[in-house]
Amino acid sequence: MNYKRMLVLFVCAACVSLAGAATITEDFSTNPADHGWRVFGDSNLFHWNTTNQNLEVIWDSSQPNSYFYHPLGTTLGKDDDFQISFDLLLHDIQAGVNPNKPDPLQVAIGFLNFGQATRNGYVRGAVSNAVNVAEFDYFPYAVDPLFGPIPETVSPTFISTNFTFAYAFDELVMTNEDAFHVQMTYTASNQTLVTTMTLLTPTNEPFGPVDNVVLTDFSTFTDFRVDTFSINSYSDIGDNYDSLLAHGAVDNLAITIPSPPLSTITAGLVNGSHQVQFSSRTNWLYTLERTTDFRSWTNATADTPGVNGALVLSDTNAPASAAFYRVRATRP
Repeated sequence: MNYKRMLVLFVCAACVSLAGAATITEDFSTNPADHGWRVFGDSNLFHWNTTNQNLEVIWDSSQPNSYFYHPLGTTLGKDDDFQISFDLLLHDIQAGVNPNKPDPLQVAIGFLNFGQATRNGYVRGAVSNAVNVAEFDYFPYAVDPLFGPIPETVSPTFISTNFTFAYAFDELVMTNEDAFHVQMTYTASNQTLVTTMTLLTPTNEPFGPVDNVVLTDFSTFTDFRVDTFSINSYSDIGDNYDSLLAHGAVDNLAITIPSPPLSTITAGLVNGSHQVQFSSRTNWLYTLERTTDFRSWTNATADTPGVNGALVLSDTNAPASAAFYRVRATRP
């Protein structure tokens, strides 16, 4: 008899499903490398402090783009709720450390599109060519030789796939050696990002407020696609205006995102057709793929939209020989 097997390759690394959501948490009490965290770029900028149980970070724009990152195992867009929280403490921060680039570059933490953010020539400063970003930014004080003083600024920021910025600029000073808790909550139904901050030391009191970012307020904003959470040290290479050097620590990370778009999978032979049934989500396309040799894969079905529930894909033209199956989930 023919033996059919489906392989599901869509995996959410180190995620735990909780009531339709997935969470990634990190308190740095143990080695973050054991929990799926990785470094791209200059690994010397990120150091796990085993004594303080936090992540020491250097934001050094003289170095290449560098990221301490964790894949999400899914792709987020403006139709997905998410929440990010973390503690941030800066020991020191200085804009214009390169005298030829006197304006501020940002301390940045949030979501990015890993394939795009790691390409050659990716620039996130004043002459940014970045797309697909959703992050918390903090800009230090600087003095532009033409325009004068530039105040310290907290700025939650989105960049769409079509290079539209959606942001809030709030003139707030994150004082050195004080720890701040940052929470960012995005609600898809009203396309609004709410950012709240708390000054943890020495007073444990609200800090801000930080203005909301409402995507519908930016008429040319289309959508975004992000797949990685990252602590970002952006380079000033390719940026003729901005530079930065800062030292600090990040702790108590928590990221809540929708569960991966593929779950509760069963497969079998139904009325002569080989079928795969699984729980699907809207805003995703699903394709059943087949192989007989694991060297090449063939589409066994057309791209099929998800339905926020059970979806069945059937191979009605299966080969006589043994075949193996997988489901591909893509975000259009």
